[in-house]
Amino acid sequence: MNRLKSYRRDLHQIPEVAFKEFKTHAYLVNALRNIGFQTKTYLETDVIVYIDKKASKTIAFRSDIDGLPQEEKTNVPFQSTHDGNMHACGHDAHMSMLLEFAHYLKDHLETLTVNVLLIFQPAEEQIGGAKKLIDAGLFKDYPVDAIFGMHVYPYLDEGLIMSKSGYLMAQANELTINIKGKSAHGAMPELGIDANHIASLYLTTVYERIKKLNQSMPVICTFGKLMGGTVKNIISEKATLEGTMRTYTQDEYDAVSLVLHETKQSLERTYGCDIQVTIHDGYLPVYNDPILYETFKSLIHQDQYVEMPQPLLIAEDFSFYQREVPGVFFFIGTRNEDKGYIHSLHSSYFNLDEDALMTGVESYINILNHYMT
Repeated sequence: MNRLKSYRRDLHQIPEVAFKEFKTHAYLVNALRNIGFQTKTYLETDVIVYIDKKASKTIAFRSDIDGLPQEEKTNVPFQSTHDGNMHACGHDAHMSMLLEFAHYLKDHLETLTVNVLLIFQPAEEQIGGAKKLIDAGLFKDYPVDAIFGMHVYPYLDEGLIMSKSGYLMAQANELTINIKGKSAHGAMPELGIDANHIASLYLTTVYERIKKLNQSMPVICTFGKLMGGTVKNIISEKATLEGTMRTYTQDEYDAVSLVLHETKQSLERTYGCDIQVTIHDGYLPVYNDPILYETFKSLIHQDQYVEMPQPLLIAEDFSFYQREVPGVFFFIGTRNEDKGYIHSLHSSYFNLDEDALMTGVESYINILNHYMT
């Protein structure tokens, strides 16, 4: 436990954002080589360990490694030493659990009857390092039969494990709505086409229609950024909305897309403006293979397991692995109100009780032992 805690606290102090995880990469390589494993790198900051037992099956375990660009406010003794960066999503915990699991693998190397692939993946938060690793040939070099991943979860009591069959997390697509009107003097609005006004109408119309969609399907469309205008007394010629849409199925994606484009066409007809709707490809939905999920669930003690009632609308690039091979993603509870571990993921105050991390390590050990029988 002291080793696991030490890993977590060391890594917590050196958070780095997507594809800039150079200190993290060096730390992981050094730790794994000290355990006794050789490493491989595809994308400069990822770390891959393959344990080749010449077996017919290969089981993969994945940890993300990047931090977030935000200032830490926890005031813990091992606080981030990188100003403006923080492990506010628990990836330091994920790495330390996988490192501790690597020790278990080393201790049981002689009795392993499956090949094992350990993936320390960069850029989960922003860019999608999972897809880039796959595109770089990871699964071509190491064909995998099943993959498992986890995430600490401060909304679930410490020590519990939660997941579900099928859709677990949403597909995430980014939105850009560019509106072109016509500038004019602010005192003569009849001579212009106010892009700012149209942007506000677009936002409120889409929100109202999505609210109705939500009565029949779990979808979200949120615009977090609105830009428009240049001078306070000039009718804005251009405005831009930027946002995100979250869906699970193709039907849900099509329904939201229809709302976005029908609203565009209606406002263009009414105001004579031009609106460009762009839906950028994002993360796929996290989908737990139903058969593999039932196996995973059977390995968890009944008193420790919580069945997730419905999928979440947050996203995770673990989904790209699941498009290639069967996989299960699950959550490890870290909420402990008595100790004050109550802050949400991505909060500047997020912290966790390291005692909870052995739950994740033990889960990986249980999975491995299942494939060894």
